[in-house]
Amino acid sequence: MQSAQDHKRVFDNDMGPNTGGMGAYSPAPVVTEKILKEVEEIVFKRMINGMRKEGTPFVGILYAGIMITKDGPKVLEFNVRFGDPETQPILMRLRTDLIDIIEHILDGKLDKIKIEWEQKSAVCVVLASKGYPGEYEKGIEISGLDDTRTLKDAVVFHAGTSQKSGKVVTSGGRVLGVTAMADTIESAINRAYSVVHMIKFDGMHYRSDIGKKALRS
Repeated sequence: MQSAQDHKRVFDNDMGPNTGGMGAYSPAPVVTEKILKEVEEIVFKRMINGMRKEGTPFVGILYAGIMITKDGPKVLEFNVRFGDPETQPILMRLRTDLIDIIEHILDGKLDKIKIEWEQKSAVCVVLASKGYPGEYEKGIEISGLDDTRTLKDAVVFHAGTSQKSGKVVTSGGRVLGVTAMADTIESAINRAYSVVHMIKFDGMHYRSDIGKKALRS
């Protein structure tokens, strides 16, 4: 089980309309080993055991949105899918092959595989279309992607893109998830934004403070 913290609003300093996640980082310093153990025991194990007792054992990806409060962790939501964009930095840190993990889950042998993680930090910055989360134009050409393909410890995840006449163009509000990994959260932030600056499309915007909360933790 791994932690990540996301940024939900379009603009810096939590101003502006609420949207899908505009960035995330992993691990989240606010989630200490004590809190992680507490979440495992009182949230996930109880839910999984409850479903098993009802005759509907859970198999798959279980994502919980959790708020850390002065009274302990509080569950906001459950999803039976990867969370976006929290998944991007988490997968950057995953050393074990994801397909192997999924196959072990399907075979009921998850306890037979050792899941290993990079002891590093990862940051994802979402690049959005002008106007998002309201109306936005589609079909805008994206440049700079070819320059990012061979970068070490950096991946540009496509979210709202498509191909037109052999070119990659925008097709959604949240267009790309620029994700980078480094030894420290500060280095990962700098790395992610250095990749962001390699990419361009008309109207592109993003938050400039992704991961800053982690530096204050």
